[in-house]
Amino acid sequence: MGIVSSYYSAKSQKSSLRYQAEIAEINAGLAELSAQNELLAGQREEQKLRMRTGSIKAGQRVAMAANGIDIANSPTAQNILNSTDILGEIDAQTIQANALRSAWGYRTQATNLTNEATMARSTASGISPGMAAASSLLTGAGQVAGSWYLLNKAGAFAPRPKAGGTLDSAGGSYLNVSGYA
Repeated sequence: MGIVSSYYSAKSQKSSLRYQAEIAEINAGLAELSAQNELLAGQREEQKLRMRTGSIKAGQRVAMAANGIDIANSPTAQNILNSTDILGEIDAQTIQANALRSAWGYRTQATNLTNEATMARSTASGISPGMAAASSLLTGAGQVAGSWYLLNKAGAFAPRPKAGGTLDSAGGSYLNVSGYA
């Protein structure tokens, strides 16, 4: 019974590890998709920001021109427009960095899940239901032999006298109480 139990236990464990590996690989794929989505979302957000920055800059030019400021020759006007460009670029790079950090986190998770899948598959390939059964058989046989030895040493298997008889001094043959061997 222990042999059969060991066999099916090892077989079940192997199957479970393979299933865990498949789930980990699926989750790794989902993490990679999430990383790609983060990068795309970051690109879209960056594009929107650059459009807003361009719109702000255009509004600044219109306002300066409406107030009679010569945009091309006024250092103040150039400083304002350059500051708008710099702040817009800082915000765009912040958006890029945040998207990259988020994608990095998902990709790290995907790598960890892929490694988990590899480990589960490696462990599963090292499990042999046949060897587990054989090991159980050997362990069981060793226990039976050990028990037999202890019981034999304790005299559990020694011949017992028949009714009315006693063992001779060598412990090997019975003597009949009536004196006949």
